[in-house]
Amino acid sequence: MKLIATTMAGLEPILAEELKQVGAADIEPLNRAVYFEGGLRELYRANLELRTALRVLKPIHTFRVRDEQGLYRRIYDIDWRQYMKVQDTLAVDAVVNSPNFNHSKYAALKTKDAIVDRFRKEEGRRPNVSLHRPTLRINVHIFREECTVSLDSSEESLHKRGYRVDALEAPINEVLAAGMVLLTGWQRDCAFVDPMCGSGTILIEAASYACNRAPQLQREYFGFKQWPGYDKPLWEEVLAEARSRVTAFPHGLYGYDMDFKATRIAQHNALAAMLEGQVQVERQRFERLEPPAEAGLIVMNPPYDERLAKADIGEFYQMIGDRLKQAFSGYEAWILSSNKDAMKRVGLRPSRKMTLFNGALECKYHQYQLYRGSRKQKKESDES
Repeated sequence: MKLIATTMAGLEPILAEELKQVGAADIEPLNRAVYFEGGLRELYRANLELRTALRVLKPIHTFRVRDEQGLYRRIYDIDWRQYMKVQDTLAVDAVVNSPNFNHSKYAALKTKDAIVDRFRKEEGRRPNVSLHRPTLRINVHIFREECTVSLDSSEESLHKRGYRVDALEAPINEVLAAGMVLLTGWQRDCAFVDPMCGSGTILIEAASYACNRAPQLQREYFGFKQWPGYDKPLWEEVLAEARSRVTAFPHGLYGYDMDFKATRIAQHNALAAMLEGQVQVERQRFERLEPPAEAGLIVMNPPYDERLAKADIGEFYQMIGDRLKQAFSGYEAWILSSNKDAMKRVGLRPSRKMTLFNGALECKYHQYQLYRGSRKQKKESDES
C-alpha cells in the first residue's frame, strides 16, 4: 500500500526515522507528512507505535480540480461501495491550500454530498454522517489544483494517547512533546528531567519512549478496524509484540513544577499512562532545584510571556541560564520557547537551533551543552 503519515512542521525527519523502525519502505519526507509503503503489518504498527504521527492515511485517488463543481464530479465518480456500505456512517475532513477554494469546510461538504448522492442513486438511500467514530473517515487534501482523497486509518488523531485525564490551560501537544524528546537524540542512557513539567506531557512522552511503550497501547479503536480486509489475528500479533517490548528504565525520570496543581495533574496523568513507579514528580522551584542524578538530559517548555510582564520574563529566562550553569554541569539541556528576546537572556551559547511550532506559535528549540568548566576547556580535554 502507498501510505502517508501526517505530522507537525519540523518533525518530518524524526517521523521518517520512526517509520524505518516499523518496517516501512520507500520512505520520503514531505511537508508536514512522510510518504511510505507497506503492508497491513506496517499499517498496524504505524498506528500503534509512531510517536510523531498525527494520522496514517491511505490515498485512493489523486486528480486535478479547479472548482467545487469539478470536485463534486470527481468524488462522485469514485466507486464508494469498495470502501463502505450504505448502512455505514462516514465523516469527511478537508485541508485546503488553493486559490480556487476558500473554505476547507465547504470542500468537505461538497465531498460528503457527492458520496451520499452516489449511494442514493445506486442504493435508493444514503449513508449517514457521524462525527464520532464513523465507519469510514475520509480525508481530502487540496494543494493548488491537485486533490488527494485518502482513507483515514487512524480515525481519531494519534496525538490522543488516552492518558490526559486532566490538564492545565493550553497544554503542549503530545506529538510535539514526543518530537522534542526524539530530536535530542537521547539514547536512553541517562536520567531525564523536565524542571517545569506542567501537566506532565513531555515527561510522560519521555517515559513512554524510555520504557519502549507504544504510545497507543491502551487505545482500542482505529479506523482500519472497520475497513474491508481487516486482519484481526495480525493486529493481535502486532499488539502482543509491542507489549512484549515494554521494559523498565533504570536511570530515572523526573518532573518538577512550582505549582502544586500542576504536580498533582502530572502524577494523575502518569498513572493513567501506566507509568506508575517509573516517573517521579515533585513540587520544586527551578531556582532551588538540585540535580537528581550525576548527569542527564533536561527538556523544558518554560512560559513564553503569557503570565509574566515583559521585564519579568527576561529575568525569568536569565534565572534559567544561571541555574543551569551553577547546578547542572555535565547535563545537556533543551529549551523550547516562542519568546526570542527572552531566549537571549539565557546567557548560554546554543549548540543547535531548530524551529518548531507550538500550535500557531513559531518557536525556537535550542540545545545547550553544560560542560564542567568552559567550552574551551572541554574541547582541549577532548583533544588531549
